[in-house]
Amino acid sequence: MEEKELELLELLETNGRLEVETIATMMELTVNETKDMIEKLEKEYAILGYSAIINWSNVLEYEGVTAMIDVKVTPVRGLGFDKIAERIYRFPEVKAVYLMSGAYDLSVSVEGKTMIEISRFVSDKLSTLDTVISTTTHFVLKKYKHDGVIFDDDDEDKRIPVSP
Repeated sequence: MEEKELELLELLETNGRLEVETIATMMELTVNETKDMIEKLEKEYAILGYSAIINWSNVLEYEGVTAMIDVKVTPVRGLGFDKIAERIYRFPEVKAVYLMSGAYDLSVSVEGKTMIEISRFVSDKLSTLDTVISTTTHFVLKKYKHDGVIFDDDDEDKRIPVSP
């Protein structure tokens, strides 16, 4: 991958709402070169989508719950962990699945409206899969930082005052 393509990916990862004209200026490219590069990276599946990071705790009447579930599984012969990971990520409640090193094999991020909804997902859907040996569920109590964005309600200036 070219250096300019990496630079473009880093810009979009930081702010996916940048206008093509702004990106072109920042990268010292023409608008057409920038559009072509973005289109190429989308076709190569380097860019999979564009999303916003929402601070749901600031959205009135939203009471969602997020859980991280550690899952120990028996890998499928010839397919490893891929087949069971695919089966898990196809559930609509599942937001992310990662193959992990350590005590558990998969880390599954799940979102639901209530803790009971998530517990039903674990007991009725996840734990009943043939290859799942055990699960450990951790409920997210508060987000401090997500995808590089700090969730902080305090707008107070935290810089140390400097005086001559």
